[in-house]
Amino acid sequence: MRVIETTAELMAARDGIAGSVGFVPTMGALHEGHLSLIRRAKEENGFVIVSIFVNPTQFLEGEDLDKYPRKIEADMQICKRAGVDILFMPTPGIMYERDELAVMAPATMGYILEGNRRPGHFDGMLQVVMKLLNLANPTAAYFGKKDAQQLALIMQMARTYFLRCRIVPCEIVRDGSGLALSSRNVYLSPEEKQRALSLSRSLKRATKMVMTGERSSQKIEAVMREILENETDIEYVEIVDRAFRPLEEVEIGNTIILVAAWVGTTRLIDNLWI
Repeated sequence: MRVIETTAELMAARDGIAGSVGFVPTMGALHEGHLSLIRRAKEENGFVIVSIFVNPTQFLEGEDLDKYPRKIEADMQICKRAGVDILFMPTPGIMYERDELAVMAPATMGYILEGNRRPGHFDGMLQVVMKLLNLANPTAAYFGKKDAQQLALIMQMARTYFLRCRIVPCEIVRDGSGLALSSRNVYLSPEEKQRALSLSRSLKRATKMVMTGERSSQKIEAVMREILENETDIEYVEIVDRAFRPLEEVEIGNTIILVAAWVGTTRLIDNLWI
């Protein structure tokens, strides 16, 4: 595995690669969810590039940029064992200029749900993903469905700017208890992890309701809130279509059920694609 820290070196290395390239952008603190993306990239491409970059522009004031988990040595070993060909690990000074051009999230989808709670977050996320996609120039880039709104915006950016790479949505990975894997799960105490399971329990109940014929978004959301309210501080429960427009009734094949909640001082998100 080759470790690269500069943009010039990455672009030169990319120019020397023949065949398909899979790219997995991450912020590090790698877990089985990231490994599932890397494995799929390896299955579908002859060459795999992974990036680790904790992007400062997508953290708002007061968020956990400084304490975001960083496990550089462990991450390098994980990537090496997973068969990654290039690991790109830049610094903010390499990725950003002092007076930057901006990639802006769209006025509607960029400022609802996650964007409403974290205004400006998606601007920073899209900015760095555009840079990374241009640097890696992949055949396909792999993103998890857990960050559903982020994924939708990246796919929209690829369409809007006519990016040549294919954006590949990948399924949510959960631990044995059902908790969606996240680098922020390390913040949870054992008791908080038990409370956090209410997110996946609420989505399982929603699944059961839909499978038994319930289509009312209002009724499904109400049941989910009952499951969540005693265990978490609910931020939102929403049922939307794939374009993130609110749905009064679930549409099979075109629905995402989203939940965001706080467990202690940790903010968690989860979702279900129907």
